[in-house]
Amino acid sequence: MVVKQVKHWLVTRANAARWRPILDWAEARGAEFAQSRDGTGFVIEQPKAVPGPLRVEWGQSQRSYLQGTELRMRCEMNLHPDLQLMVVCRDLMEDLERAVFEAYTDTLKTRIDTDAPEEMRWLVMFPKFDSAASQLVRQRYGVIGVTRDLARSWIDSELGEALAQASQDLLPEGHPFVLMCMRGNLYLRAGMTEAQLDKVQGLVRLLELAAREARRVDGRLSESGGAWPTTTSIAWTHTSPHSDDV
Repeated sequence: MVVKQVKHWLVTRANAARWRPILDWAEARGAEFAQSRDGTGFVIEQPKAVPGPLRVEWGQSQRSYLQGTELRMRCEMNLHPDLQLMVVCRDLMEDLERAVFEAYTDTLKTRIDTDAPEEMRWLVMFPKFDSAASQLVRQRYGVIGVTRDLARSWIDSELGEALAQASQDLLPEGHPFVLMCMRGNLYLRAGMTEAQLDKVQGLVRLLELAAREARRVDGRLSESGGAWPTTTSIAWTHTSPHSDDV
């Protein structure tokens, strides 16, 4: 027991030194930084962030498609609940599509597992938007939305420009990445072996930009009354164990 406690103290102390630049950055933003209970990850909370309360976590991945550790974020926006949009690394999208296809065609199954995350279910539920203005965005990302019109409005904006730039350094080809607007909030997940300040900063800026553009698109959806019907041939449940785990 004592050996375990000493080991935990040593890990916590070492990581505190390693993450000091991130802690200083968080505090400069008016956010609170805390290590996870086991000392192997951290959480940043900024209730008064703009454009909305922000939570940033780095630690063991909560998704089977992201191996090892990840950076995950949530920006609370109180957007229209029907505003459902996703940008995903194209390589990851193709992997998820194969997983969905295999699950759906499995003769032992009548529907895709209800515990599958939205990232997988949306690939069947919603149309893809393959006509982004940016060639780099078309090549490197998949874009999905409750309607193609809303997806176009979201991606053909400063967000698309930022994603194109990110594909050159922050999110190189094949790097697992998902950005989603759902349940009124913005969510981001990205594989990250080591938590590095410049990468955390870059992804936070990307999430904040996506949130601002989602706010703009949300205005269009609200004006329309939110009537955006979607159809799918697969039975789904409306809840998921992954519903808000960021």
